[in-house]
Amino acid sequence: MTSQINVCGLHVAVDVRGSGQPVLLINGLGGTLGLWQALHPDLTDFEVISFDAPGVGRSTTPRNVYSMSDLAQFVTRLLDTLGYDTVDVVGHSFGGALAQQLAHQAPERIRRIALVTTTCGWGGVPGTLPSALMALTPFRLWSKRMYTATVPLLAGRHNAEADLLRAFAAERLRARPSIRGYSNQLLAGWTWTSLPWLASIEHPVLVVAASNDRLLPLANSQILATNLPNARIFVFEGGHYLLLNQESGAGAAIADFIRSADLNESETWRTAHVVSPDDLDDSLRSRKRWSPIAFPHALLRRHWRSAKRS
Repeated sequence: MTSQINVCGLHVAVDVRGSGQPVLLINGLGGTLGLWQALHPDLTDFEVISFDAPGVGRSTTPRNVYSMSDLAQFVTRLLDTLGYDTVDVVGHSFGGALAQQLAHQAPERIRRIALVTTTCGWGGVPGTLPSALMALTPFRLWSKRMYTATVPLLAGRHNAEADLLRAFAAERLRARPSIRGYSNQLLAGWTWTSLPWLASIEHPVLVVAASNDRLLPLANSQILATNLPNARIFVFEGGHYLLLNQESGAGAAIADFIRSADLNESETWRTAHVVSPDDLDDSLRSRKRWSPIAFPHALLRRHWRSAKRS
């Protein structure tokens, strides 16, 4: 049931449904409550909490800019207000970055984490230029014609995801973020990296990756799975928005990972892969695409890898 609560002086739209182990869903850039629709059938035996981030959807926009650390503090206050001590977290894209920051700042509030088609921020691997440009502008969420035109650039060759993105056009345009809200999220993500402290996150982490993600390529998920000490990766056929497609199997895998009291009882966890540094190196070397944007990311990634070895 969707309601409005006050968190940090902001009116925040929150949806809480079901009963069982509480699971917090954290959406991607400019994403709203309605975009979790395809995941809910897989989570019927959980108490599922989702929300519109500040400046997004039906939540009010703060006057000041904020960092990823500020957003993690906001989520902690949200959990306090709703009365949850510990939750499992599913973070998609930008929400996956925020889930990492939350685990770093408030590790006691989280049991398990699913990071879906996301990144470590700086030190990651940029996507294609057209998809990156589309993500950088909020105006695609203000015009149905522009939204429809940009779908192929984000979904790539995955027709099912493209069709689902078009089907969500009404929801995205009706509950679009404010310009300031979208810009705040962009700034928070653009100035953030988790590489310096990823190794300190001890939670079990399921890294859910897409085989053909144009926005945040598969290598980003492999970087996370390599640097997180208790992480495994599960790669699904699809693109960046594979969670919109219930038939992808990603939602069922996440539910199995969260549901199992013992991780060894989780089929998802048993069949997911551990990524070694050598596996990651092979994957990064196999990438033929190069851009000036990728160069500083690679330098930062190399720096933190050298620092970790020393």
